[in-house]
Amino acid sequence: MPRLVALVLLFASACSPSKPMQAPADLATDDANLTPYYLPAGYTLTPFLSDLPERTFPAAGMATQPMRDYLAVMETDAGRMVLDLLETDTPITVNSFVWLTLHHFYDGIAFHRVIDGFVAQGGDPNSLDPDSSIWGTGGPGYTFGLEPVATLTYDGPGVVGMARTSDPNSNGSQFYITLAAAHSLDGMYTIFAKVTEGMDVLPKITRGEPPDVPTRMQRVYIVEKPR
Repeated sequence: MPRLVALVLLFASACSPSKPMQAPADLATDDANLTPYYLPAGYTLTPFLSDLPERTFPAAGMATQPMRDYLAVMETDAGRMVLDLLETDTPITVNSFVWLTLHHFYDGIAFHRVIDGFVAQGGDPNSLDPDSSIWGTGGPGYTFGLEPVATLTYDGPGVVGMARTSDPNSNGSQFYITLAAAHSLDGMYTIFAKVTEGMDVLPKITRGEPPDVPTRMQRVYIVEKPR
């Protein structure tokens, strides 16, 4: 399977996302290991669908519900980021990401392709293998198509899009977070989230293709509230 890449490298000046930061948050506790979960104000933890990581599926099951607002909390070696999932604009992509996250799919997975001034790409389960030559080639066992939205653009750092091959129907589990504006990607890759907390983490993600010691997602979880 060819490496999943974001097409043309465009190095542009960065601008801050327009969406405001979330309100102060509470902490919830994971009863299994007493590790607190970070809950932005008004949000509750979405229950997991498995106790241990599962990383191969024939298709994504239904994981989201109407009239619910979803965030993904991504705890990494470099710090914590909160991603506002765009479930109204890109429901198929968000449902897939939530489905995988609720099965602990992303726990331990690396940012395997990080290009300064462009993107930090992760989500490949092959990055759990010590053989870095296969990083960037894996997925969740299923693929799905694009959900382009004309009003969503890669207008600055912190925009989250799906990575794919040249086949527009090859979206899977890999995604990237922009480190700067990247308008060359507009309309070609599904934008399904934006970083609303933890923008200061982006400069700390280890660069490289792949990095010698990559930044890893320690755990990713979903929180939700009524919309």
